Amino acid sequence: MKLTKAHATNYRNIIDSNPVEISQVTCLVGKNEAGKTAFLKALECLRSTNPDFKNYGKTENYPRRYLADYDERHPDGEAVVMNSEWEMDDADVAAVETELGEGVLTSKKVTISKSHEQDGTSWVVRIDQPKILDGLIKRCGLTKDEKACLAGLKSTEDALKALKAVAEKTEGQNALAAALGKFRDGCAVLKAIDVLSPRTPKFLYFSHYDRMSGALSIKKLNDDKAKGQIQSGDQVFLDFLEYAGTTIDELAGLDTFEELNAKCEAAALRITNQIFEYWTQNDDLEITVVFSEGKSNDPAPFNTGPVARARVKNNLHGVTVPFSERSAGFIWFFSFLVKFAQIKKSQGNVILLLDEPGLTLHGTAQKDLLRYFAEQIAPKHQLIYTTHSPFMVPADNLASVRTVEDVVKIDDRHRKHSQGTKIRSDVLTTDPQTNFPIFGAMGFEATQTLVIGPNTLLVEGPSDILYLQAASAVLKAAGRPHLAPQWAICPSGGIDKVLPFVRLFYGNKLNVVVLTDFERGQKRKLDDLHKSALLEHERIILATEICGKEEADIEDFFEPSLFVDLVNKTYNLPKANQLTVAKLMEADEKTERLVKKAEAYFRVLPHELPEFSHFDPSMYLLQNPDLLNGKSAGIEKTLNRFAAAFERISRFTN
Repeated sequence: MKLTKAHATNYRNIIDSNPVEISQVTCLVGKNEAGKTAFLKALECLRSTNPDFKNYGKTENYPRRYLADYDERHPDGEAVVMNSEWEMDDADVAAVETELGEGVLTSKKVTISKSHEQDGTSWVVRIDQPKILDGLIKRCGLTKDEKACLAGLKSTEDALKALKAVAEKTEGQNALAAALGKFRDGCAVLKAIDVLSPRTPKFLYFSHYDRMSGALSIKKLNDDKAKGQIQSGDQVFLDFLEYAGTTIDELAGLDTFEELNAKCEAAALRITNQIFEYWTQNDDLEITVVFSEGKSNDPAPFNTGPVARARVKNNLHGVTVPFSERSAGFIWFFSFLVKFAQIKKSQGNVILLLDEPGLTLHGTAQKDLLRYFAEQIAPKHQLIYTTHSPFMVPADNLASVRTVEDVVKIDDRHRKHSQGTKIRSDVLTTDPQTNFPIFGAMGFEATQTLVIGPNTLLVEGPSDILYLQAASAVLKAAGRPHLAPQWAICPSGGIDKVLPFVRLFYGNKLNVVVLTDFERGQKRKLDDLHKSALLEHERIILATEICGKEEADIEDFFEPSLFVDLVNKTYNLPKANQLTVAKLMEADEKTERLVKKAEAYFRVLPHELPEFSHFDPSMYLLQNPDLLNGKSAGIEKTLNRFAAAFERISRFTN
């Protein structure tokens, strides 16, 4: 089950958040006190990993200014706080069909909601109950007479009631009643919910305040265990030891120095190797674990009994310091990585809710954290996190960003009226302070990767630049339409980056034309670009329009025979592995894009052969432009496509 949409209402400063589309990684950007944490908390309580978090609490969390009017505002019952939509995957569908029959689901979408005083949740699973009932009747072999008592019934619970009312049931009726009795309350919908609930992720909330303790008193830990009140920092320390391959009980039970020392050193080495793959701020640090008796002059509770201490050794300066004395950023980063490692082992299928992750980290360390999100979390878990840092905004994936704003309107008498927290996916149409981290991220990305001029041609990546330069040089030499020298070609990273780029530099009065790859899934992004009205439709040139295909990259400007020749010469493939047009077309029949077919072909080549890169063939062509010289039909058709693109671009040259 995957979360696709979340809609928060009636919670703290959220009156109505708007339905929020949820991606694999979703970034919530907003000012302090905008309502980011409230949204995460509203999600957490829907299905929390914390067993103590049962309901929202009307008195504490209903918007206070409307609390006195609660009954009037919600005459039909409790106010709903979170309404969520989920999408079943193929395994979920199979699990339901195993219990209820093939093809009984009328939709893969599931709705889960929860109100203020509700301990559980309300589900909507769309199934065909008459079909389920009919399937069970056939499976139990009921005759026409035996199923007469079920005539006109459409739900399994009604069917079970009808069967129970039959005084003397036949063998077939008993079998059907037994089958229906396996459903909770005889209801097929409840059975579907019982199947899906354990397959649906829970939410785990982790804030920037959750940090590992630097030391752990065994006596205090045992007292806290007895009370069921282990502090969060101590729990992270226990997670740290388990992650490192040991436990506090194991360390406490060792009775020789060498055995204890070996175990602590092994734990330190394991945790150091794993953690510092993603901590690039200082490679000279090393985590150590020390286990000793508390000393009388140490502060309580570390002055008596066995104490476990985490220390950080700086190999550059040859000194160790207590873990708690390292920077707040390092402590949080370390704590989170340890906590997540244990989440994977103990909680399994969870959606992570991170509140201001990396708040105390340096900008480059925040980039390391984003890399960790992409490489370690996103492949297996959905992640929703909040930030107001430009460095935590994924500039390469702005489609995953949502703005969070406490919207205030001014009436005719200049009085302020709050509409509560609003969350939007149109990330560049809210107030400037809310947008600041997004503009900061885009500005940083632009200054790092873009070279702009008065006439700016936006393309997807560096390989597009080289292809255009190579083709333009050949066409210019032949006296045919080519790219005028006034145009600066800039890689924007794709169609979803074009709108932020144009908005970012709109005040510079740039003359912008876009030449972009296009695939079916990008229609909405193209529509958003058109709706912005910042660029005339004619200034947005799709590769599909040049190639006459439904999906196309700039590589599709090439005839397949010429593209195959270019790839073979680029990689100097052995004769047995050389690409042919037939091999290219068969490599991936799900797409018509040449570059995707080439990628698929290279994936099955022997590992000692080079990997395919978008950039390599374009660089080869730039260095070997003679490949485009000749009178073959493949070369002519290819140059015609490039010339058509240049003619359209030239209409806008200043």
